[in-house]
Amino acid sequence: MKFPAFLFLVLPFSTLAQVPATPPGQLTQPAKVPAGPPLSLQEAIAEALQHNYGILLSRQDEQIARNNVTRGNAGQLPNVSANITRTFNNNNITSTIGSNEPRVINGGTSNLLNTNLTLGWTLFDGFGMFIAYDRLQTLRQQQQQLTRATVEETVETVSNAYYDVVRQAGKISSLEEALRIGQARIDLTQAQVDVGVSAKVEVLTARVDYNADRSQLLQQQQTLAAAKITLNNLLGRTPRTAFTPSDTLAVTRDLREDVITAGIKANNPRLAQARLGVDVATYNRRLVNAARYPQVNLVTGYGLNRNINNAQFINLPTGPVLTTSTNNVRGLNYGITASVPIFDGFNLRRQEQNARVAEEQSRLTLARTDLQLDANAATAFAQYQNYLELLGLEEANIQLARQNVNIALERYRLGLLTPLALREAQRNELAAETRLLDIRYAAKQAELALRRLSGELVRE
Repeated sequence: MKFPAFLFLVLPFSTLAQVPATPPGQLTQPAKVPAGPPLSLQEAIAEALQHNYGILLSRQDEQIARNNVTRGNAGQLPNVSANITRTFNNNNITSTIGSNEPRVINGGTSNLLNTNLTLGWTLFDGFGMFIAYDRLQTLRQQQQQLTRATVEETVETVSNAYYDVVRQAGKISSLEEALRIGQARIDLTQAQVDVGVSAKVEVLTARVDYNADRSQLLQQQQTLAAAKITLNNLLGRTPRTAFTPSDTLAVTRDLREDVITAGIKANNPRLAQARLGVDVATYNRRLVNAARYPQVNLVTGYGLNRNINNAQFINLPTGPVLTTSTNNVRGLNYGITASVPIFDGFNLRRQEQNARVAEEQSRLTLARTDLQLDANAATAFAQYQNYLELLGLEEANIQLARQNVNIALERYRLGLLTPLALREAQRNELAAETRLLDIRYAAKQAELALRRLSGELVRE
């Protein structure tokens, strides 16, 4: 086989002479990314549910909302308090009785002990306490939906990160296969040089292409390592934790748009949260209205009051006498208090107007959320269908690219194909492998988005 003359002018002769011949099969292979124990998608999701910080924080908020749902927090239970007061006095006293001379006491002491047990209970407040309890329950349900939304969105993010690791590992395999072909090309070219049917520049060109593939492989290994770090971070693990994904990147191809839309209306947690937001706003408005009614409270208590006065004058026939007096008062007191709002500077009316505006805002938020979810579903489904068509095309194309490389390599072995044509076939196969992995990953992302929107991504 003859080669064009310009191929021999790529490098000067002196340079060709300085490049030592490398025996076939002795080119350095790039180090592989360390493998670790197998990790399935379900195992990754299970770890995320236990250790992801976003989920943990949302569950803490849900626990707070659950703790707030009590009759006492709604104002339905009585308040009981025990009080004790002890005071000591040391006074200088001047006492004048009638026209007598003033009596002066320096350092007169007294002490007072007051202790009581009181109970206050709201009997009626315009049914505000019952409205408040229903509001607390709704807030708990709203937080539960928020936690569920956080879980589903985290599961989607974890799944995307997991499949990204699978995709990047697949690209590693494609590049390793390219290196295998490149090594075979070097071996064949070197054999041709040895028998004098090919120029040494062809070996150098093959090595340059091989090193370019090695460089791309090293960069891809770094991309794979970064993808693993991202997934480990989502799982709440040490970033450098080694693992090997055990699941493959398979796409479900039978999703239906009407089923997705029905799932959004019935199961989407963000939509359910917006619906509950309307209920909360309604309860807030009713609580403001309840303040217009009279409030009736029951108050009762039992107390002890003891006063010891060491500077007490009493009148005797012989004149005022300084003595000590002790007063003890104990007993039960009870009663009912009622308050009726008459005028508060129109503040109650202002609060009611604002509550109605907030209620209308919550309805608008619900409508916006509903519309946005429908738009997101339509966009994701259109992408899903488009990626499925592209996926079918690329799956057929990759078979052609692989066959083309095998034929090209065999033709090159027989001396019927130029190195440039072999390299072009190799590049076409690598590009086809990359496109297939990228489109399959994009289709899986669209599938996961549709499952999350319809509330099917996480089963209760």
